[in-house]
Amino acid sequence: MNKSMLTGIVIGVVVAAAGGTLAGYNLLANKQPAYADVLNVKEITQTVQTPREVCEDVAVTRQKPVKDEHRVLGTVTGALIGGVLGNQVGGGTGKKLATVAGAAAGGYAGNTVQKNMQANDTYTATEQRCQTVTDTHKEVIGYDVSYRLGDTQGKVRMDHKPGDRIPVENGQLVLTAPAPAPAVP
Repeated sequence: MNKSMLTGIVIGVVVAAAGGTLAGYNLLANKQPAYADVLNVKEITQTVQTPREVCEDVAVTRQKPVKDEHRVLGTVTGALIGGVLGNQVGGGTGKKLATVAGAAAGGYAGNTVQKNMQANDTYTATEQRCQTVTDTHKEVIGYDVSYRLGDTQGKVRMDHKPGDRIPVENGQLVLTAPAPAPAVP
């Protein structure tokens, strides 16, 4: 064997031994984990109330406006009819008293009849009635996450659901949400 061949073999063995030593050192070295395992995720919610107006058409019964507030027409008509009927009764002074009494009773009766007729004189109209109602729903505002990083367990609040594991860089949890994938045209 010549000297240069022997030198090449020795250098090759030294390089191979050094590479193996470095590889073994990296395998046995205390490496930091790249991910923390997620143990539990609990949604944090808040109640959101949204008011809105709801309107509906409703049939409403109203009394028609009265044209004869004092019911003069009913009173006069009743008095005339009562007076005529009272005049048919008796004779002499009794006839006069019966006429006056018939007119008074007829006037009262006519007034009462007109009052009842006016009270029953109604019409139906449609009105829009509105009221405010409040819709309520739950909204997720974050997540309480229990995790294990190596032999240590901890809790952290995140603004997004983490999945099964949380990335770790330089021994610290990466809590930001991953960037959304670009849209494919």
